[in-house]
Amino acid sequence: MTDTPTRPAASVAQASATRTARSTPTDAARPPRRPLTSRSWFIIVGGLVVPVLILAVWQFGASTGLVSTTQLPSPAMVWQAAVELADRGKLGLYVAISTQRVLIGFALGAALGLAIGAVVGLSRIADILVAPTLGAIRAVPSLAWVPLLLLWLKFGEDSKIALIMIGAFFPVYTTVTQALRHVDKQLVEAGRAFGLRGVALFRTVQLPAVIPSVISGLRLALAQAWLFLVAAEMLGASMGLGFLLTESGGNGRVDRILLAIVLLAVLGKLTDALVGLFERWAKRRWA
Repeated sequence: MTDTPTRPAASVAQASATRTARSTPTDAARPPRRPLTSRSWFIIVGGLVVPVLILAVWQFGASTGLVSTTQLPSPAMVWQAAVELADRGKLGLYVAISTQRVLIGFALGAALGLAIGAVVGLSRIADILVAPTLGAIRAVPSLAWVPLLLLWLKFGEDSKIALIMIGAFFPVYTTVTQALRHVDKQLVEAGRAFGLRGVALFRTVQLPAVIPSVISGLRLALAQAWLFLVAAEMLGASMGLGFLLTESGGNGRVDRILLAIVLLAVLGKLTDALVGLFERWAKRRWA
């Protein structure tokens, strides 16, 4: 009887591991799992947690009498005020007019801020001549412009849009100027080596390098536009959410005051989300 040759234990283990590897997908082949905090549904639900808690505490305080409804009307009373204004055709009109003013003033101010910020950020001479004056003007409070604009442009739409444009201009101008001053000089030299000059160099090399700063400036400018809108409509307006604040304050309608504040918050967030969509497009475009 002859002995059957046996395979070494190491060879048997290696063969078994090979069969297991063929039958079971490796960790590298599996798609990586997205973290919970990056999933859309979690972001949406998480963002609603704090507003829902605020509404719950607000409703509890108003319904239990912890706070007088004359000072803090309940959410139901604010909703009723919204329905009342909507039935009279004013709510939609006020929202549309205020949004239109903000978007026009924001677009004009942001475009002007981008243009002048690019010139000052790229030119040492423009920086010396223009930057100190604009820095001083930026320190002027928003309400200080109202009497002058009313004298120059009267009580029409031009004065309101001009004030909003001033508010939107400086955040974009400041961020673009500072970002262009800190663009990698080696990157600029590489662009010049390929024959890029002037506008072509700015559009191809320098602007993509400062896109994150530009987006940040646009978001700040949009927030400033809504702030300046209230200042514009509280003085010399007959329609809009700022006018609703002023009129409701004079009439003692706290429910309408809260309604205007909530609407300004919601509209501000919605327009900021639009800038977020633009940011995604810009990153894909310039990546």
